[in-house]
Amino acid sequence: MHNSRIPEDVVERVTRRRGRAHIHDDLVPARTALLVVDMQNAFMPGPLAHAPCDMAPKIAPRINKLAEVVRETGGLVVWIQTACTDGDRIAWSIAHDMVRPERAQMRFRALARGSEGYALSPLMDARAEDLYVEKRRYSAFIQGSSDLDAILRAKGIDTVLVTGTVTNVCCESTARDAMMLNYKVVMVSDCNAADNDEDHNASLRAIYLTFGDVMDSSMVADILRR
Repeated sequence: MHNSRIPEDVVERVTRRRGRAHIHDDLVPARTALLVVDMQNAFMPGPLAHAPCDMAPKIAPRINKLAEVVRETGGLVVWIQTACTDGDRIAWSIAHDMVRPERAQMRFRALARGSEGYALSPLMDARAEDLYVEKRRYSAFIQGSSDLDAILRAKGIDTVLVTGTVTNVCCESTARDAMMLNYKVVMVSDCNAADNDEDHNASLRAIYLTFGDVMDSSMVADILRR
């Protein structure tokens, strides 16, 4: 697991500004959604991956355990999957031009809708009663990426718990945009995976400083049950 850490001076700065260390320690289960971002075969170590994250399989059990708590307490579990379509070659050409052509092609192949790479990892305990949302950008909330915002608002959700991979790309992008759209945001520190501790902790720090809260899965579960 990552050695998740937010420096004490950052905690002190946030506490002075907000009045307490955890601004979202009053979660309402029925208004809370667990967002599980990109826990797909394409991001897991193995032959189907185009961008494997070695830490991703290690967080799967904790995500599954937290998902069970969210269901039990009346919240919503949402599995978010990235897809690459032919239209993205034009609509998001900049992103694909930033890597070598063969790597861009690998991404399109690995994340083609309905492919094995697109599928959720078998490590994930996804249930029929959960929701499944497809996104086409790093953030699930940015305009044109998915209909996640409309779905959550229709269900009365005002708080999102962000988990998945990788911490500093799709998870952080989703968390930032969620706060911009007026959701309460909690990054779950031990349910996010990045390529290394430095990248992971930089994202946690950025979210905690400005965009929301950071808690581990045990703390989140205790709050939901309480």
